[in-house]
Amino acid sequence: MAKKYLIGVDLGTSSTKAALYQTDGKLVSDAILEVPLYHPKPGIVEQENEDFYLTAAKTVKQCISNSGVDNHEIAAIAFDSQMAGVGLIDEDFKPTARFDSWLDMRCQPYIELMDLKAGDLVSSLTGCPPTCDHGPKMLWWKNEQPDIYQRTAKFVMPGTYVAGRLAGLSTDQAFIDHTYLHFSGFSDAQKGVWSQELCDLFGLDSTKLPRIVDPCDVVGEVNEKNAADFGLATGTIIAAGAGDTAANALGAGIVRSGMLFDVAGTAAVLAGCTDKFVADTKNRALLTMRSVIPGLWNPLAYIGGGGIALRWFRDNFFNTIKGKTQKLEDDDLYAEIIKMAETIQPGADGLFFSPHLGGRICPSNSDMRGAWIGVSWSHTQAHFAKAILESIAFEYAWYLSILRENLPGLKLSEARAVGGGARSQVWNQIKADVLNVPYQRLMGNEFGAWGAAMIAGKAVGLIDNLANHAEKTAIVNGSALMPSTSNHLQYQPLIKRYIEMESTLSHFFSNY
Repeated sequence: MAKKYLIGVDLGTSSTKAALYQTDGKLVSDAILEVPLYHPKPGIVEQENEDFYLTAAKTVKQCISNSGVDNHEIAAIAFDSQMAGVGLIDEDFKPTARFDSWLDMRCQPYIELMDLKAGDLVSSLTGCPPTCDHGPKMLWWKNEQPDIYQRTAKFVMPGTYVAGRLAGLSTDQAFIDHTYLHFSGFSDAQKGVWSQELCDLFGLDSTKLPRIVDPCDVVGEVNEKNAADFGLATGTIIAAGAGDTAANALGAGIVRSGMLFDVAGTAAVLAGCTDKFVADTKNRALLTMRSVIPGLWNPLAYIGGGGIALRWFRDNFFNTIKGKTQKLEDDDLYAEIIKMAETIQPGADGLFFSPHLGGRICPSNSDMRGAWIGVSWSHTQAHFAKAILESIAFEYAWYLSILRENLPGLKLSEARAVGGGARSQVWNQIKADVLNVPYQRLMGNEFGAWGAAMIAGKAVGLIDNLANHAEKTAIVNGSALMPSTSNHLQYQPLIKRYIEMESTLSHFFSNY
């Protein structure tokens, strides 16, 4: 029987999504389930490793059942997962503690320790400054929970845990693929190895780190014991998979140097694509992730609130539309806000907005807060809405200025946008004008699962050239929005003022 189907599973923070595809990218069926978050004490955010396994099993089984596809026709499966949290397993591949979520800030003292002791070295080797990720978390377990640390044989990602359980891997076969290495705190990302220098510096037992693999490596096969849980045929190939951001970038076809990837969602993420490694030791803003595609890197940065800032404005200040108080559906209300903003000229008549209402992520400054600057009697709701939209674009422009400083010869070709904010042509045009890059919205909503499925296809030889296949199957929605030269020139001094404003606010809130 010909094997012509692939499965990708996205193990997210709040949900697990599984999707069954044909090799040409056509979606056959999909399923989604929520994953619980546990808050046993203030500041602690945990998840159960078993919840990742059970939701993956149920969603995959539902996909296969709903599709009517014979499970023997499914060639391979791969998982992508949330990237900055960390799991702990013992010598029997069983959890020694709950999964330590990227939302959990218990490790803050160890972020500060790593930064103080070797911040530049961590940044230059891993591509990511000390932040809330694997490194500080592992040190927290080592110093605050030594008994659990001693019983922990390997630190693993959710994708590793689920794939390992499904394949019946032994603990010494636990793995991490190279797209997670920037978040590890203890890697030499360019060489694709663990850094013994960093491990020795912080006293971390390097034997507790899993083996490093390529995303397309075959890590096992579905074993007889667990096949029924997923509805898969015994012997189905399991590929290593990737981090969720890397899988999303692949699914969106971000496979050529000079491309940009804008995830316009709850958080606002801008990722570049380069053929050179960038270590932003100067600003500590860019995080450089290794791409799934060999030889490519994805320098990225993000705002903790992009879509959230617009929702906050809607819920607290946008009470009237055309003089009438109304209750509209979310999409209609956002459309009205953005339509109103469209009437305002670039620069919002001198009004600036800082979107860091809950702290700045890149660079890390938990004390940072939002602000309106330049408010005058003449400013209306429309000006405030325009300033919010422009603030995201200005922040993106700062990220790109850092990228260009590190890679002076980099030529930007296009930006591909996904997420709820990408539905707005007005917002996309503002970004195109500010960044001076053509903006293209992509069709569809789920790119991580397709990215994981393509990785599975490459692992078993159903996909030959992964980059070409990814670019071919990423379907654009209409023609690209071209930047306006006149608007771009108007925005140039405003970008500079925005950058200066954020620097001043950072100092202000840090010393408050």
